[in-house]
Amino acid sequence: MLFYRTGPEGFYAAGDPAAGDPAAGRPAAARILFSDPLETAPADWELGRRVDLAAQPLLAPVVPGKIVGIGRNYAAHARELGNEPPAEPVIFLKAPSSLIGPAAPIVLPPESERVELEGEIAVVVGRRLCRADAVAARAAVLGVTCACDVTARDLQRRDPTFARAKSFDTFCPIGPGVRVGADLDDLTVTTRLNGELCQQAHVGEMIFPIPELLAYVSRMMTLEPGDLVLTGTPAGVRPLADGDHVEVEVSGVGVLSNPVEAWRQGG
Repeated sequence: MLFYRTGPEGFYAAGDPAAGDPAAGRPAAARILFSDPLETAPADWELGRRVDLAAQPLLAPVVPGKIVGIGRNYAAHARELGNEPPAEPVIFLKAPSSLIGPAAPIVLPPESERVELEGEIAVVVGRRLCRADAVAARAAVLGVTCACDVTARDLQRRDPTFARAKSFDTFCPIGPGVRVGADLDDLTVTTRLNGELCQQAHVGEMIFPIPELLAYVSRMMTLEPGDLVLTGTPAGVRPLADGDHVEVEVSGVGVLSNPVEAWRQGG
């Protein structure tokens, strides 16, 4: 099952991806979800009238209280940036104001001369986690979605923390929907820039598996329902330019697609 938020009102809708376009992971028709997916278990969801998702604008599927990022969770990516694979997870935060949904433009800020894409698997937390173990963390996952951890690489190298480089407005596209009940041990993330493959990796290549990441993060900060954890990007990051188009695909979720625009005064 996949759930979405549709515009302009932000209603939830849910559908079976097998009933639509399997390649896109977006059912042609879904049903309005009367239940709050962050408060009600999927088995108890109440569904209403049918809606045509192809005719509806899609919003970011969740609005997280916080966005937690994991750095250098693929050894090849750590090395491509000149770092050794870490002995423990590298945690950073992205501002919630960086969130955008499908089709919204990634805006290149004038403060950076090199902005790069980072396609990732994002985990949506479904239950409160505080100092949890990996078993409890796995059970607390509501689902997964596609994310692009857009990064101002020059600022990241210059600053002592990642906060500025990761938190510009539009630097966290997610969507198109959330895959509920995804197999956390069998997911693949693929990123394309202007149709060209630049990143692809399986979760088996992660240094720290998803349940271990969530358990580790929950030792430092309580994770609440709706919080988003970006689980790291594979090797193959690329710089972005005005007019580019980014696609991030996670197996069973579909394709997150966003254009890239340069910042313009008054725009």
